[in-house]
Amino acid sequence: MARLRDYYFEKIIPQLKSELKFVNDLEVPCLEKIVLNMGVGQGIVDSKYIKQAVDELTLISGQKAIVTSARKSVAGFKLRQGQKVGTMVTLRRHRMYEFLDRLINIALPRVRDFRGLSKRSFDGSGNYSFGIKEQIVFPEVAVSSVENIHGMDVVIVTNTDNDVYATALLKAFNFPFVS
Repeated sequence: MARLRDYYFEKIIPQLKSELKFVNDLEVPCLEKIVLNMGVGQGIVDSKYIKQAVDELTLISGQKAIVTSARKSVAGFKLRQGQKVGTMVTLRRHRMYEFLDRLINIALPRVRDFRGLSKRSFDGSGNYSFGIKEQIVFPEVAVSSVENIHGMDVVIVTNTDNDVYATALLKAFNFPFVS
């Protein structure tokens, strides 16, 4: 079992239930999924960049990453429809909680000059998005084996459509927001 999942059911639900004045446990917001996306612009030129990104994202997430392709052709970027341009993975249930635990406690503190995440990155529907500039902040990725530094986008999807409730949920998980 994921440690953070147990923490959610034992501590966070009662805390948010009283804090947000909910009557039922099922009213308390929860996490639905975490989506990791890694765009690889050099993948257009050489497919080894895509393979390396898939391998690294698979190591980071603990789940096989899939390759994403371009939906439309864009002449300015020398991009054709169907070309491989990135990788992504969607985490749910136990893997989601395990990744969130590693993200909060291990990866984000390793980011250089990290002062916290902005509260303004909510989308108005209770979802939170942010970017990580280097994949090497995760301990699963060996720095010696990395040929290229890739950034990644992390999207945390909640079941609420209210940013206030989603902020309270992520704060309860000890998310490092800027004061």
